[in-house]
Amino acid sequence: MKSGMTPYLFIAPAILLFLIFTVYPVFQSLLLSFQVKKEGQMIFGGLANYARLLNDPLFWASVKNTCIILVVQVPIMTFLALILAVLVNASFIRFRSFFRISLFMPVITALVAYSIVFKIILDDNYGLLNYMLASMGFSRIGWLTDPFWAKVSIILAITWRWTGYNMVIFLAGLQNIPKDMYEAASLDGAGSGRQFFAITVPQMKPVILFSVVLSTIGTLQLFDEPYILTKGGPANATLTITQYLYQQGFKFFDFGYASAISYVLVIMIGVLSYVQMKWAGDKE
Repeated sequence: MKSGMTPYLFIAPAILLFLIFTVYPVFQSLLLSFQVKKEGQMIFGGLANYARLLNDPLFWASVKNTCIILVVQVPIMTFLALILAVLVNASFIRFRSFFRISLFMPVITALVAYSIVFKIILDDNYGLLNYMLASMGFSRIGWLTDPFWAKVSIILAITWRWTGYNMVIFLAGLQNIPKDMYEAASLDGAGSGRQFFAITVPQMKPVILFSVVLSTIGTLQLFDEPYILTKGGPANATLTITQYLYQQGFKFFDFGYASAISYVLVIMIGVLSYVQMKWAGDKE
């Protein structure tokens, strides 16, 4: 055997697994999105599933819900993560390692476990949060049963879990900013606020963009938190795109329609990511 073939033999198992479990399912689901079920058989239906999407009010409701959560949660989380990163990177803060680890802990918490904890805390009748509100004389809030507050609950849960993750990304970016820039700004009389907006934010622009794109992709794929906390309710007020996809595929077994939804979601993610990169990225 020629020695030139040896490297290919080593990577062959990884390539084979990639083709079987990634490439094949992608193309198979694409073909499936053009098929419809008729008399128990999957037959070619052309663009029927995609045409059905255009006239499906429940699908558009899921798109609306997902976009509302995206537009509200991602900016809030990004801002909090950046502020926390600046604080735990400051030299005057003691026990910085402790705070960094503490803020990152939610990321490594089991997703289902933390969602159940939030469900218990936010329970309308017996939840800790409503108990505290009632003890202070305030009215109880339907955190999981009111359409508005159900969205707020999901935003709170996602923000709690992922802020620390983005904070670590920002922290890595902050440590690459030369300290000479801050020293020069101090000599020129610039205060902390001025340094933050004139040095930190511009220097962190690529890192912030990277974090926002990742957060956008993750939010568009949101499934676990609304599924566990609200089951998409009340009255589909928190139904997300991936939840609707799951319902169509694994509750109604309409895999052709579910595949069409998945590819529309892929297109949405690609378009939004491209827009963000072009709008916020460097012009050159």
